[in-house]
Amino acid sequence: MPNFEEDQSTVELIQRCLNGDRKSQRMLYKQYYGYGMVTCIRYAHNKEEAQEILNDGFIKVFKNLERFDFKKPFKYWLRRILINTAIDYLRKYKKYHDTLDLDQATQIENKEIDGFDNLSAKDLLNLVQQLAPSYRMVFNLYVIEGYSHKEIAQQMGISVGTSKSNLSYARNRLKKMIIKLGIRN
Repeated sequence: MPNFEEDQSTVELIQRCLNGDRKSQRMLYKQYYGYGMVTCIRYAHNKEEAQEILNDGFIKVFKNLERFDFKKPFKYWLRRILINTAIDYLRKYKKYHDTLDLDQATQIENKEIDGFDNLSAKDLLNLVQQLAPSYRMVFNLYVIEGYSHKEIAQQMGISVGTSKSNLSYARNRLKKMIIKLGIRN
């Protein structure tokens, strides 16, 4: 990653947070709230769940702020924490009851999703949010964040095969939802 310096106001705000300044913590939260919600809503079933993940994530941010490397963008560090918080949330509340193993995935076709290009970002987000939590998580980590199946498996505590099958199922489910909506290329 290139050497990156945060703008001076953000650096000062983070430094005040490191000194325990509650007002600065509120300011940092407000400054990155929108960015954080956009990240969390991709992994959550609804806005309330995203808000819970965001709040839990910011608690982790403030507890671990001394680990932040000022030579890297704060946004990326925050996003990583929020993604890990979303994974923890899923692990805690969903228990992966809706995962497939690789043997079951052989029945699911893995083609590109027709109509995908004709969806607005909001419509796509709404469809992704309808996926079961484990499928939604793998889809987001693989397609949006660019994680490998090996990285996803390690993060989520599942096998690589399960990660692949969950992605396959998510794509197939999204394809069916798009067909049902009548959206075509």
